Amino acid sequence: MSGHDHNHGSAAAALSGGAKYERQLLFAFVLIGVFFVVELIGGLLTNSLALLSDAGHMFTDVLGLGMAWAAVHAASTVDRDATRTYGLYRVEILAALANAVLLFGVALFILVEAWERFHDPPAVLGLPMLVVATFGLGVNLVVFFMLRDGASESLNVEGAYLEVMADTLGSVGAIAAAIIVETTGYYRIDVILGVVIGLFVLPRTYRLGSKAVRILVEAAPPDIDTEAAVAALRAIDGVASVHDLHVWTITAGMESGTVHITLTEDGDARTVLNEARRILRDEYGVEHTTVQVEPPGYGEQKTDIAEADW
Repeated sequence: MSGHDHNHGSAAAALSGGAKYERQLLFAFVLIGVFFVVELIGGLLTNSLALLSDAGHMFTDVLGLGMAWAAVHAASTVDRDATRTYGLYRVEILAALANAVLLFGVALFILVEAWERFHDPPAVLGLPMLVVATFGLGVNLVVFFMLRDGASESLNVEGAYLEVMADTLGSVGAIAAAIIVETTGYYRIDVILGVVIGLFVLPRTYRLGSKAVRILVEAAPPDIDTEAAVAALRAIDGVASVHDLHVWTITAGMESGTVHITLTEDGDARTVLNEARRILRDEYGVEHTTVQVEPPGYGEQKTDIAEADW
């Protein structure tokens, strides 16, 4: 005898983490795109590495925000069908990974450029640089606060948020460099701050990319102890053994799981099924579950080990 439970109630909730920020992402994409052009021209005219560094980050923002919006839009509008049983939830994760790769590339470019400029720093036009950087800071702050809440709900939005955060700091660095250049003529400060921005971005980019890769390879979520989950399920009255536990993430905030539970001779399938669902949902945050309850002796050839990616 077997019982199956598919709890799909979290699908809409999980999607809403990114989908409800779709309009903000589109607005941010347009705003950052317009100012990217302004800052790029400003960086070329003033010969400022700090401004070009910030413009480079803004370029990744333009691409990243565009991908983030497109991913959220696709995931929220494309229905599941026979070939896409989970819809396009994973598009958000792919966009987050692409954002990480872009940001990593720009950071490396800035570090290489800074190395070449440090020994022979070019002259920088401080006042025009200050004006452009100040406007850039205002634009970044608007987008930063628009996306801050969504960063904790969607990995895709988090990627866009981290890029904008880097740009905000980049604008602050460019303002500081412009003031120092204008007042002291110390051009190397422009290179130094460009390096600081690049070094600040790299570890955050790595963490974002790691999160995306972990989801794409369907590893168990880091906050879920699969061995403890097996022990908790095995402790349910009427359970003889637990096997084939798999837990993975579809998109940020949407954990899924499957497990096979073998009953004892006096075990009640409905009671065990309901308790297993409760444990996975309330104690481990896995709301989308498939629980198979098997008759006594059915799983004897199995082991009580969670077969999950680590």
